[in-house]
Amino acid sequence: MPKNEKYIDIDFAKLDIERVKRRGASEAVFCECKTDEQLIKIFSEFKKHGQNVIGTRVSSHQAKILTKEFKELKYNESAGVVTLVKKQIPLVGEIAVCTGGTGDIPVAEEACETAEFYGSNVKRYYDIGVAGIHRLFSKIEEIRKANVIIAVAGMEGALAGIITGMVDSPVIAVPTSVGYGSSFKGLSSLLTMLNSCAEGMTVVNIDNGFNAGYSASQINRKIVGE
Repeated sequence: MPKNEKYIDIDFAKLDIERVKRRGASEAVFCECKTDEQLIKIFSEFKKHGQNVIGTRVSSHQAKILTKEFKELKYNESAGVVTLVKKQIPLVGEIAVCTGGTGDIPVAEEACETAEFYGSNVKRYYDIGVAGIHRLFSKIEEIRKANVIIAVAGMEGALAGIITGMVDSPVIAVPTSVGYGSSFKGLSSLLTMLNSCAEGMTVVNIDNGFNAGYSASQINRKIVGE
């Protein structure tokens, strides 16, 4: 690769190996649409250049192929996330990841894996939704200690607004596609979160745990001065 180039061209992809210098975090790989051969080539190139790499939306088949090829690769099946770490990143600060129900855990786990990969400590608070709101109240003092809070919820998506109204930390809301027909595969939750009157809440796309985890980690690391 010529010295003036900022990426690795492998024909079907151009790998942004300068992203760490430019943004402070390495590139992520969206695996859902890629072939086995493409994934092996991408991960091989990142590994060769000593880069950490995270893959999202990884199927069990893809994980099997990658773990066979890269023995040090780790796979979180619930999250659908694989990580290959060549340079350990110290974990700092604290992010609280909360879910309304157990059905939201896969999206929450994607957020957790992402935040940890990018250098943040994570604490999990699962199944504390509004159907039994005393469960949230029993954990709220612990949740308030976090620098950033991620609230993951499907159905009507009320959890995020309630948490935001009770804390002074930034809250990132993640609507999920969990719910019956009138939830419209997450649209109901998304609209609830977008229309919340609780100030200071940011909303990401439906089921986008990756973006929530990435953004939360950026905020957390700024808070602790990293």
